Amino acid sequence: MAHPSHPAADRSRRRSRGFQAASSLLAARVQKAAEGRGFAVTRLLTHWPEIAGAQLAAVTRPVRISHARGGLGATLTLLTTGPMAPMVEMQLPQLRERVNACYGYNAVSRITLTQTAASGFAEGHARFTHAPPEPPAPDPALLERAAGVARQFDDPGLAQAMARLAMNVARRRS
Repeated sequence: MAHPSHPAADRSRRRSRGFQAASSLLAARVQKAAEGRGFAVTRLLTHWPEIAGAQLAAVTRPVRISHARGGLGATLTLLTTGPMAPMVEMQLPQLRERVNACYGYNAVSRITLTQTAASGFAEGHARFTHAPPEPPAPDPALLERAAGVARQFDDPGLAQAMARLAMNVARRRS
């Protein structure tokens, strides 16, 4: 058997473990970074869409948890955009219950919102989902061909649908 500090022993020990989930490799770093922001339970950060629900998670991000001196319960601060704040505000009581269910006890007594502009901050951008790509300006020749297809139909709705279809087919071919 090789000496414990020998490289062959290290390789065999690594091989015996098998594959590891990527999350287990980063768990300690995520935990340390989260604790620096007051998140003792990193599940709140890593599983935010499950905890908050798809609609709220799309427009909010947990920013920090602050604990009052000697007080019971923490304050969770959420980042959202200004236009979404009233909608989020109405759902805060239910969200607080879900967050406390994640912790397993009444850890969060209050949730506050912080708003940001549409351009966002360097660390917590307000745009929580990717913007859809802008379609390129249509070629005038393609527009004319699509209009020609549309003129073959009497029903305006069908004509419009067929024109869109003709445009899509022409774009894919080019």
